[in-house]
Amino acid sequence: MLRCFIGKIYVSFKPLRIAQALLISNERIIYNGSADVAERVCDEFGGEKIELKNEVILPGFIDAHIHLDWIGETLNQLDLRNTRSIEELEKRLHEFSMRSKSNWIYGRGWDHELFKEKRLPTRWDIDEIIKDKPVILSRVCGHMALLNTKALSASNLLIQENEDVLRNERNEVTGIIKERAISKVIEKYRDSLSDEELEKFLIDAMNYCASQGVTTIGLAGCSMRVLRLLIKLNIEKKQKIRVRTYIRLNGNKSVLDLILNTGIQFGFGDDMLRIMGFKIILDGALGIRSAYLSKPYSDMPNHYGQLNLDPNTLFQIVKEADEANLQMAIHAIGDKACDLIIEAYSKAKNLNKLRHRIEHASLLREDQIKKIAELDIGVAVQPRFVISDWWAKERVGAERIKWLYAFKSMLNNNIKMGLSTDSPVEPLNPWETVYASITRGKYEGIEYYKDTIHETLELDETLHCYTFGSAYIMHDEKVLGTLENNKLADFIIVDKDPFSISDYDIKNIKVLKTYIGGKLIFEI
Repeated sequence: MLRCFIGKIYVSFKPLRIAQALLISNERIIYNGSADVAERVCDEFGGEKIELKNEVILPGFIDAHIHLDWIGETLNQLDLRNTRSIEELEKRLHEFSMRSKSNWIYGRGWDHELFKEKRLPTRWDIDEIIKDKPVILSRVCGHMALLNTKALSASNLLIQENEDVLRNERNEVTGIIKERAISKVIEKYRDSLSDEELEKFLIDAMNYCASQGVTTIGLAGCSMRVLRLLIKLNIEKKQKIRVRTYIRLNGNKSVLDLILNTGIQFGFGDDMLRIMGFKIILDGALGIRSAYLSKPYSDMPNHYGQLNLDPNTLFQIVKEADEANLQMAIHAIGDKACDLIIEAYSKAKNLNKLRHRIEHASLLREDQIKKIAELDIGVAVQPRFVISDWWAKERVGAERIKWLYAFKSMLNNNIKMGLSTDSPVEPLNPWETVYASITRGKYEGIEYYKDTIHETLELDETLHCYTFGSAYIMHDEKVLGTLENNKLADFIIVDKDPFSISDYDIKNIKVLKTYIGGKLIFEI
């Protein structure tokens, strides 16, 4: 069916192109341009005409790095974001436990930097609330979690010596775990979920993406089980948004060998669901001081962070994936971790064809930016981190703070950059990310705003990276990212023109409708 949309339509952001009308047929844009021409064609072929009033059409947002299953969990489990104290955490946990029927209780989103107690919570805090079933509460970054005694016992973490299991001065396990220990516990928790529960999480998460105007995602760290369920949903036509999957590795040779032996290459699938390659988490997070730095943390001398994978294993995985035509997406927050990825990618024969990526690249020295540009490595960044990591200057100090979230420097060096939220680490709402990109904590009084003001992006740069830029690093720039002719008709209708309001108000823009391939999938 032919459809004609009349109104203010942003076709692209760099260059900034505005059309009066769109014609859509068979999931594709067949014309963008003047309203007179579009209406004449629409009338001649008996098409449907939709006229906008004050609303505006934009390309759908493409979030290059999110965790779809985690978003579904957050929507269905205990949401601990913006918790201001351990006492409040306990209260939320108690209230949730009263209505939960799950074998495990899972929550996510607490940040001890916000707690009035100024300390990490412990298992003894939450043992008072729940003793009879395992509890796992992930910190907002996902690199640290709090377990009650039942969960520690079920995961065999009470007795074993493990550097990722924190102990107090009496050598008692406190309930705080991090990095590799979390992966094992989360796996145990997810094994307790039925396929029906996990499928519901995925459907809920995709519906939520649609409601936020996110039309395509990069699923960073997809398990084989989640991939199987996504394929099922795709076959059953229950997949609302486009998904590009990066299969979670973290040194798991069996998963690597399984995929390599199938002969699958990047881009395998269809327009809705594609396998792109692999995701590795090389280091940790600045918040818990596990991001791997080239010099010690300013607030913890002699501590450099940690690697979750030894360099030789990293180099071997990149080599094998590259030779098998599979794209790599590797998490690196610290500059030393980025050094290792740059070294690994510099040896990859298919680097430019596959567009191997660095995820986050939070702390980058000037020499690294030059090298990333020279090698043409793609980067997926998260501008909302600027606001959430308000304490970052304490971690990296006055000298290195100017390296933090160097978005403008990357663009000035022509680095291919896509935007993302890492949701549920940050809110999925793209306008929160756009706001952070163009203000960098100016209105929140972020301490290092003045130190990094030169890294602020303009609105057109931000929207370009959030649409075309993200499409490019996922090999979709020929069919997605702009509303040019012959591209897939993925777009959103919003209540305000982002170029006609203040930078402060931009986070309040509302998505009214979301379309995939010209089909309405969300309406407010």
